[in-house]
Amino acid sequence: EMEGNQITLDSLEKGADNPAFTSLGEERLYEECGGPCGESKEERRGEGKGRLSSYCRKALQPASKAKRFCKAHAKVLKMVVQGLLGVAYLCYFIAACWLNVQRALALVIMTAVVVFFVCWSIFKKHCGAQVLLLLSPVWKCFQKSWPWLKWLVWVALLGGLITWLALDTSRNPEQLISLAGFCFLVLFLFACSKHHGAVSWRAVFWGLGLEFLFGLFVLRTSPGVQAFQWLGDQIQYFLSYTTAGSSFVFGDTLIEEVFAFQTLPIVVFFSCVMSILYYLGVMQWLIVKISWLLQVSMGTTPTETLSVAGNIFVGQTEAPLLIRPYLADMTRSEIHAVMTGGFSTIAGSVMGAYISFGIDAASLIAASVMAAPCALAMSKLVYPEVEESKFKGKASIRLASGEEQNILEAASNGAAASVGLVANIAANLIAFLAVLEFINAALRWLGEMVDIEGLSFQVICSYVLMPVAFLMGADWADSPLVAELLGMKIFLNEFVAYQQLATYKKNRLSGLEEWDGSRKQWISERAESITTFALCGFANLSSIGIMLGGLASMVPQRKGDLASVVLRALLTGICVSMLNACLAGLLYVPTELGDCVTFLSTANFSSTSYTTYMCCKQLFASSVFENGTLSFTGPWAGVGDSVLCLTQCCGHYNHTSC
Repeated sequence: EMEGNQITLDSLEKGADNPAFTSLGEERLYEECGGPCGESKEERRGEGKGRLSSYCRKALQPASKAKRFCKAHAKVLKMVVQGLLGVAYLCYFIAACWLNVQRALALVIMTAVVVFFVCWSIFKKHCGAQVLLLLSPVWKCFQKSWPWLKWLVWVALLGGLITWLALDTSRNPEQLISLAGFCFLVLFLFACSKHHGAVSWRAVFWGLGLEFLFGLFVLRTSPGVQAFQWLGDQIQYFLSYTTAGSSFVFGDTLIEEVFAFQTLPIVVFFSCVMSILYYLGVMQWLIVKISWLLQVSMGTTPTETLSVAGNIFVGQTEAPLLIRPYLADMTRSEIHAVMTGGFSTIAGSVMGAYISFGIDAASLIAASVMAAPCALAMSKLVYPEVEESKFKGKASIRLASGEEQNILEAASNGAAASVGLVANIAANLIAFLAVLEFINAALRWLGEMVDIEGLSFQVICSYVLMPVAFLMGADWADSPLVAELLGMKIFLNEFVAYQQLATYKKNRLSGLEEWDGSRKQWISERAESITTFALCGFANLSSIGIMLGGLASMVPQRKGDLASVVLRALLTGICVSMLNACLAGLLYVPTELGDCVTFLSTANFSSTSYTTYMCCKQLFASSVFENGTLSFTGPWAGVGDSVLCLTQCCGHYNHTSC
């Protein structure tokens, strides 16, 4: 027993430097009597636990030292890790370019953008103050000359715009209708202004100018068209990954045949990705950069500008969360701008659903981005600032961020948050389509009482809103269908309208005849483009409750102010989408049909397409039947396969030539 005790005491003496054993006298007392006199079993058990914890602390000492070392040299270690990652990426980048430069083109562009902004950030941090100091004399000289220089700039811009419009519309005179519609909508909103004399024309003209320039870049320039087409294709490709998750949960049959299982999982996936991007700070960075551009050019306050810029990516109730701490102190004009931004755009999550319908992704992205400056401009036209804003001239506004601890929590929260949105979309579709069918049944019954056949909600909208559709640039023949879609968007929601637009587009691409008796089965490409822009926004009657409910929960003390401006904001949001549509009609370039002779001569007529229909239409127009002889004019004159092609076209389409 003594030997056993001696071993134990030796081991204790070796650990005498441990804080748990500070007295050698106590150890001798343990040696003599096995513990302090009068000590209970419970106390001895506790002492044993203390000894065990001391051994644990001693064992963890190397880890503690390593932790202290990492804290003391955190900056150096961070630089080393970043350097190693940079070198690894550089090696990967060089290898990708060496193997196939064409394949690595997207990687080169993304790398160049990131490098530019990183270099700009470093330059601004270390040299920004010196550069500003050097340029201060030039800036002072510019400020002195600006009172007369600005008039010269405005005259030059106006002259250039008029000249460009005159040259551009001479080739396509129908574009002038869209221009007239654009001017009419701006004048209409000015007539609805709350304070006509307080309008900030700087904000109005800069906002419309930025919208026009962005539209010109996206719709007219080759780099803009190619970039947004590429971006749209990548988004479609990216959204296709949803199938991996939805097919596992629901099975292949359901996701191929049932709308809810085919489209709504995209909302879940997109919401998850957006949440991850927010956690990483990517979305905040993008929003800050866009809002800085709008704020500097238009002179709007940081709070309203941040919210409107956020609406490009998130929904009408999520964007105000970015500026939640400041909502209580915002003026009514700023609140109106926040609401208008929400009504004028769509969320990124539902955009994914519309793309899955077959709506052009590039047009949807362009419409959302163009709506931001236009919404701010029209908001300041309809509800100008007459109060003193507390945020005017404020250098920066702190962006609200999520409370997630890691990227997995962010992904999980994003997916969970989308459940309510998916349920809301599904419930609204069921309710609105059912209500629409009931309204149509009631209208048909009422119409039959006075011998009016086929009366419906769509027919009423097609007549009431047809002038508006025509002013946006749609052909007169397409205007009833475009007006019908506008009515669906305003009185029901844009989800139902986009679904119907997708049906018209599918009919056109599959090569159906334009008219089935007296019913038009599809609309032209130009009308499709205009309608895509016109429907891109949450401005519908049901959104009033969503907007008021979302903002009132953040600032319940401002319920009265919110209710007083929401109808003006809704009207402004509707007109912003229509202004975008007018601009799309003004800048639209018709696509060339191509060589129909070659196409039809080599075409497989087992199925039809839009090109097949248009070329057959051209062939029908070229055929002449006189005195029992069939001949052809135009590009089909003297073509040997003309009769064969005409026979093939007659097999699919009805025409007098057949």
